[in-house]
Amino acid sequence: MTAIPPRQIRAVFNSRTIRVYQAYRDDIADAALANGTFVSPPFSMTRMTWIKPSFLWMMYRAGWGFKDAGQTRILAIDITRDGFEWALAHGCSSHRDPSMTDDEWIRFKKRHPVRVQWDPERDLLLRPLPHRSLQMGLESEALERYVRDWIVSIEDITALAHEMHGLIDTGSFEQAERLLPMEEEYLVTKPELLALMVNPH
Repeated sequence: MTAIPPRQIRAVFNSRTIRVYQAYRDDIADAALANGTFVSPPFSMTRMTWIKPSFLWMMYRAGWGFKDAGQTRILAIDITRDGFEWALAHGCSSHRDPSMTDDEWIRFKKRHPVRVQWDPERDLLLRPLPHRSLQMGLESEALERYVRDWIVSIEDITALAHEMHGLIDTGSFEQAERLLPMEEEYLVTKPELLALMVNPH
């Protein structure tokens, strides 16, 4: 078996779209499902929003939808691949480069409306794995494009998350694993995007 690189984008995708996940409270989720995109209010257009292609990382972050009242609804959002790659191309690390001053970092962030972060992937028990998964924080222009242009469809998958959580709680790991979304490597070929896989600054 080929080892998974330390950083690799894995997702559910087709020729047009790639799936990302988010978790919200009921009013935000209900408005998004009714309108096919996020609606402000209750969704905030002034706060950074994080999108995650990894299902299990989303389950870790939201505790299968049981972690807190603000993350009770798990949404699967299919966005255009063009939008996703625009986000990658306009991203920078979520952490300041040590060589930068605070003022330089503030100016740098203003030029990059997307934060790129790599976090340990998770297994079914939500334990960290050696390789990492991508998440991206969207603000300002990126957030406007996400809400206005990129979203193709939104699906509520809270019931799936709860079902898998119940199976894992009873030790039915094989059944839970069969319900996992089939995530595959999302190949990045543009040189400017490949750089983010190594040094996302």
